[in-house]
Parts: sequence; C-alpha cells; structure tokens
Amino acid sequence: MTQPEARPDTPGEQKMGPDPERVRNQKEFREALNQLRGSKSYRDVGRDSDDGSGRLSATTISTVLRMDALPTRDFTGKYVRGCGLTAEQHKPWLKCWETLNSQPSAGRGRRWALPAAGSRRRLRTVLVAGTALALAVGVGAWQVHQRIEDSQFEREHCGTSNPSLVTQAGGECTGVTDGSDGAAVFGSDLKPVMTAIGAENQNVTGGGDYVTFAFLTPLTSKDANSLTVGQYVAELEGAYTAVAEENKKNSRPKIRLLVASMGSSQKRWERTVDQLVARKDSERLVAVAGMGLSQQETVDAARKLSKADLPMVGDLITADGFNATGAVDGKGPINGLARVALSNSDQLNAISEELPSGRRTAALVSTSVTPNGTRDLYTESLDKGFRTIEGLEKHLDAHSDFTFDPRGGPDAILPAISQNFCNTSKTIDTVYYAARVKYLPDFLDALTKRSCHAQHITVITGSDAAALDPKTEALNDPASPITVLYASFPNAEQFRDPGNPGRGLYEAFAKAFTSPHHGQQFPAEHLTSSYWGIVAYDAVITAATALHNAAAHNPSSTPNRYAIRNELYALRNNAVAGASGHFGIDKNGNRTNTDTITTVHRIGQPFPPKPTDPPTG
Repeated sequence: MTQPEARPDTPGEQKMGPDPERVRNQKEFREALNQLRGSKSYRDVGRDSDDGSGRLSATTISTVLRMDALPTRDFTGKYVRGCGLTAEQHKPWLKCWETLNSQPSAGRGRRWALPAAGSRRRLRTVLVAGTALALAVGVGAWQVHQRIEDSQFEREHCGTSNPSLVTQAGGECTGVTDGSDGAAVFGSDLKPVMTAIGAENQNVTGGGDYVTFAFLTPLTSKDANSLTVGQYVAELEGAYTAVAEENKKNSRPKIRLLVASMGSSQKRWERTVDQLVARKDSERLVAVAGMGLSQQETVDAARKLSKADLPMVGDLITADGFNATGAVDGKGPINGLARVALSNSDQLNAISEELPSGRRTAALVSTSVTPNGTRDLYTESLDKGFRTIEGLEKHLDAHSDFTFDPRGGPDAILPAISQNFCNTSKTIDTVYYAARVKYLPDFLDALTKRSCHAQHITVITGSDAAALDPKTEALNDPASPITVLYASFPNAEQFRDPGNPGRGLYEAFAKAFTSPHHGQQFPAEHLTSSYWGIVAYDAVITAATALHNAAAHNPSSTPNRYAIRNELYALRNNAVAGASGHFGIDKNGNRTNTDTITTVHRIGQPFPPKPTDPPTG
C-alpha cells in the first residue's frame, strides 16, 4: 500500500490522504479507507456520513474495516463522505471500488462438471441446505469473534470506539476527544463539563463556520506531582465557560473544543501532542490552551507544538523564562507560546516587599525533579528566585540548604530535614520551600514534630500553595506556630471587592461559570477553592481574542493558526478582558500588568510580634 500523499482538495487547499488509484486489492482498499479518516474517530466519521439515507454507526465502520472482504458500494460512499470528501472527491474511490468488485474472486473461474438432471435437483437441495447451515455457523462464529474483538478494542480505548483514546495501566484514560465519546472517559468527576463540551461542539459543528481549540492538560491524578481532582475539574470548567461565552457572541468563527489529556504527571504528553499535530489541518485546529505544569514534559510539548506552528496559551505555567524566549531551558525560542499566569519572580518579589521587617535566618528546602525523574521547572525557578531576589536572598543561611528527590519518599526525608532546623547555631525562623504543594502537608506535619516545634516558623513558597487547605491540622496547632506565605491571584472575596477595578469582569465570569450549561451546573465552590478555573478561562479568552481580531481584520476568510499567532503577540494595552481583569501579552508572551493583580496570601498562625512591639492579650 502506498503512503498518504497530498492531493488536490477544494480550490486553494490541500488534503492529505491515500491515493485510491494506487490501490491494487481489497486489503489495500480497506487500509486506504482507514488512512483516509486521519485522526477522526469512527464515531466522528459515522456522524458525518449521512447522505440522506441514514448514517454509519461506529460499530459498523469498525466491523467492516476489519472484515476480509470488499465493503459495499453504499458503505464506501457514506464512509468517504464521513471523512470529509466532497461529491467530486467521491468519484475516484467509487471507481476504485467498481474495479475491485469486477475482479474475479479466489474461486471464480473454476468449472464443475454437472450431473444428470435428476441428480442435479437432489444435489441442489443438499447443497442449498448445506450452504445455509455453513453460512449460519460461519456467521454465528464470525459474530462471536467480532464481539470479542470489539470488546477488546473498547477495553484498550477507554470503553469507546475512538482509537485516539488509550487506557493506561491503572485504568486512567489519555488522549483526545471532542466529548462525543461519552462524558465519563476521564472519570466521573468530569462528567458534567464533558457533557457540556460534547453538546456545545455538536451545536457549533452543525453551523459549519468554526475552528478548533484544544485544551491540553493532565486530567487524571495518579501520581504525587499531578494536579488534584478539584484543580483539573475547575480548570476544564473554566476553559469550557470561555468557549461557551465566546460562542454566544455575534462574532465568527465559532469555537469547537477538543479535550486532550496527558495523564498523570503528563507521562503521555508525546502521544497526545502528536494527535493534536495530526489534526491541525483536518480539524481546523488553530490554537492550544492549558499546556500543563511548569515541568520538562510541558517544555517538550510546547516545542513540538511550536514546530507545528500552533499558537499556545499556558494557564498554569509560572517558571521564569518559560515563555516565547525559551530561556527556561536555553534551547532557543518557543515561537507561538504565551501565558496568563503570574511568574515565579512576580510572586517572590511581591512576598519580599510585604515580608515583615527585621533580620531572619532562612533555610532552603528544594527539589528539582518530578516523580518521573524529569526537570521540575517550577521548583527550579523558585529555588533560583530565593537565591537571587535581594529581599529574600539576604536572609539565607548557607549551612541550612537541603534538597530531596521525590522518588526517594518525601514522607521519609522531610522529618529529618525539619529536625535539622533545631540543630543549628542559629534559630531557623523562616523556610524557603521550593517544592510542590503535594509534599507540603507532610512537611508542615514534620515541622510540628521537631524538637524545637514551639519556635514560630514562617514558610514561604509559590502559587502552587493555593491548593493547600487552610484547615490543615499543622497550620492550626498553637503549640507549633507556623505561618505560610505565598503569592497568587486574589481570592474570590478580593475579586468581588468594590475597590477591584476588574470586579465587573470577575462577576460576569462567575455568573457565566455557575449558569446552566446544556443541562449541567458547575458548583460555585469550584471558584472559591482555587484559581485554576480563572486562569483556564483567561487562557482560552486570550486565544479567542486573537482569533476574533484576526477574523475582523480579514472577514472574507477563516483565520488560520498563523493569523492567530500574529494577533496573539499584538494583544497590548489591556486588549484581553479576562476573569482576573484586563491584561495584554508582551513581545515575549508574558502577561502584562501583573503588579496590579499579584496578591500575597497568609494562612496558618499570625506573625509573632516584633521585639519592639508590646505583648498582646
């Protein structure tokens, strides 16, 4: 079978696919049909296959393409229609079918000597009965075999007929879907938002004038470095809300949303990204939002998407230099990358300015790798900030610098590190924590059990700590006073404050988020438990703003990925109306106006009074 090649499509376009004129037999014909659908699932092909006389089911498509036989002419016509071919493009496929159908079969051409007339009638009766029995047995056996194969296929593909979805060890599902493969493919927690996405996409594609965005993120939580369930559920809900609100506007084109899960710790990033790259032409994919955490897998994913000329807007990326410059790993620019989160430098500078005055003695606890053994760029960036930002670096104790590797068991090493704070000649009253929030509860618990636990200690860390429960027992133990400081976006109450200039934008977002979505309702507490829904909304709104600016500047055509990338870096002067307020994107892809939004949060015990302050109580 020849490899797919570019063939003329509609005027001015090219469509990738196999050439039916080079097909030599039935087997190659089925292979060519399978290649023709590209990254479309059987369900997608079936949905688009209706020619007025009904459409193909995903099961029928799967069954026919596996049979060792030439598909029917009716199946072929509907199938190529479902793959997106025009009536004119059907012709070479149907011509190929007619050629193959006219070829002699394996048994055709043989001649049998016929018996006498009477014997012939008896033989015909026997043959008819025998043939009917053989057919019945054969069909029954084939049906059983097919059910077994279909069942196995579905087990391997998250209970669906979509080959883009893959069941990983442990049962988690990774890959790409548009919501038509069932609402529970990524788990029951995501059923409401996946139901809404599927319904919204069906409405959008029915209108014809649309492009596709993909939201790329880990949507399962099996490892310690993954997002928590509450985080990624709110994240996807925020992304969907942005798409739904943009589609309500009197603007074109509309937005179809693909959901792309990289799995726990983003281990399956490469296969998922490869699927997105494969869809960039066939499914009008023009932008990717989300992107995941600040770790090596995300950098690698961003570089591969950049090479495919797909613009990206990160929602959770905070590591310094993780932008269009590519300074985060020094391997050159990452063209097309923007981000809407607050950088680690934004966060640590804000904390250094609000830290109570006076001399401190600070220990540094850090890790530089993920549980995968890859670089954790978020923690690396925090570590560098603690060592270089003047207001923090000056307090560091050179003899209290501790690192750990999460693959060795944080719950085992963190108590030993904590006890070391009691064994120095200086009193350690501050800890710079350059590690993930997943390990922070264990670390705080270890601090309450150190021999000098009665000494107040302040833990300073990054925005990942927004996921830390303020009710954590170690934060509420007066016998072991601990204060945690981190900087992030304002909380819901602060966003709603009359003094917030972006209050109206946040209120509009919150109303949209909690409104019914195709019969589904997202809980209001998803907006108060974390800021993940806000940054996901802002990331998608940023891409949508670039899309609609491109459409306005060239109303006669549908914007492509190059036009959107151009517009993305022209979003200056507060061009984006996000849930967190107005902002822009600078030449390096960073969010602008971060100084007006960065907020320092304190949880746990109050700061101890300064020595010059009179005692209280």
